[in-house]
Amino acid sequence: MKVLFICGLLLSTATGLVAQAQCPPTGVAVQVLGSGGPFAGTERASSSYLVWVEGRARVMVDVGGGSFVRFGEAGARLSDLRLLAISHLHPDHVTDLPGLLWLSDFRREEPLRLVGPSGNEQLPSLPSFLTRLFDPDRGAFPLLSGTLGGPARGVLLDPFVVDVEVREPRLVLQEPDLEVYALPVHHRNIPALAYRVEVQGLSVVFSGDQNGKEARFIEFSRDATALVMHMAASPSSTSAVLLDRHAPPKIVGQVAEDASVGQLILSHFYAHDNPDDLEAGLAEVRSRYNGVIHVSTDLACYPLR
Repeated sequence: MKVLFICGLLLSTATGLVAQAQCPPTGVAVQVLGSGGPFAGTERASSSYLVWVEGRARVMVDVGGGSFVRFGEAGARLSDLRLLAISHLHPDHVTDLPGLLWLSDFRREEPLRLVGPSGNEQLPSLPSFLTRLFDPDRGAFPLLSGTLGGPARGVLLDPFVVDVEVREPRLVLQEPDLEVYALPVHHRNIPALAYRVEVQGLSVVFSGDQNGKEARFIEFSRDATALVMHMAASPSSTSAVLLDRHAPPKIVGQVAEDASVGQLILSHFYAHDNPDDLEAGLAEVRSRYNGVIHVSTDLACYPLR
């Protein structure tokens, strides 16, 4: 019965929308490349997402371990991306960046906008992080110095830094058919961002890792077509430190309800999450949010209309 309960939530929704393994060639969709967290497992890559527009992957959010493979499996092309958005610099959100950018100058010619947070005493800012990776003299991957305008390989990056001390939404990409905003959120002491993608009158919000205590996040997510939110499986099975970094199920459900989002996509599950804990967590989410809930898996694609 428990297995059926979980599978039912995974495969069906109140509106009849069902996750697909491949995104459709038309319309707007959000695809989960990596639905896992920082621990290795057999089924989930670490955090990564795509927003598809008319058959092209236009926005990528996070590039955690395994997402490089999932990116290829999804049929996405680097040349189609308008933005690569990084929520924060924990390894499970950014590990595959060098792999994605290796030989990237073979795949595209125009610079790639890369957005990420400013730094603090815990983690470097996005520019410092990129320098440590790709600087031609001091970087870990000098063969990718072209990403910073150096002499070697790599498509040129167009870094955009969001100051996490300014806790207001920030427009980070504006094109005739696409706008993306970033908002600093609370992930304990780690500089972290949430993102909102607006396209064709639809909107997708990516919570990133956060504890759900950022007051502005409700308004940031208001009336979103879909909210992709990371969740600690169950408060009874997680430490106080983890719950200070990740929103517990009741908070996730309350955020979705208060923001009046159209559907809620749960993600960032740990490999060791117990099915019983997941079922209990889903029940808590459902106790606060009455809308459509998806339990994401890698490569699941959710058309938004």
